[in-house]
Amino acid sequence: MKLYLLQHAKAASKDIDPARSLTEEGLRDIQKVAAFIKSLNLSVDYLWHSGKKRAQQTAGFLTEVVTINKEHTARDGLAPNDGVTVLKNEIILAQKDIMIVGHLPFLPKLASLLLAGRESLYVVKFRNAGIVCLDCFDENQWQLDWMIIPELLG
Repeated sequence: MKLYLLQHAKAASKDIDPARSLTEEGLRDIQKVAAFIKSLNLSVDYLWHSGKKRAQQTAGFLTEVVTINKEHTARDGLAPNDGVTVLKNEIILAQKDIMIVGHLPFLPKLASLLLAGRESLYVVKFRNAGIVCLDCFDENQWQLDWMIIPELLG
């Protein structure tokens, strides 16, 4: 089972754009990442994103390069300060490949809970438009499989 965690691409500040749309830099970064992962032929059962505009826009680029077998949707429980335990349990029970587009500090807390058993450890440093792939290799044993950040793609 694979879990792909993506921090939304760079968004405008609330002062400039209250909806926090992606900036030009954010658009370029997610386009680079999407172009790169296209060759990986990723397939997931679910692509979930928060209801925030910056996460929706980021997820939109991924729908063009990732095969989504069941559902692409905004869902509750993925906001920056939401708890991660309920989602962790849902992911484990689902036993499906899932891609989540979300925010800080939610994503590092979820990754830390899965990888190290404690959400407060922050074992992965997330970056805007970056993808972290976690692999569940034995019931609830998780490991970092790979990570891509826009800065590595030139």
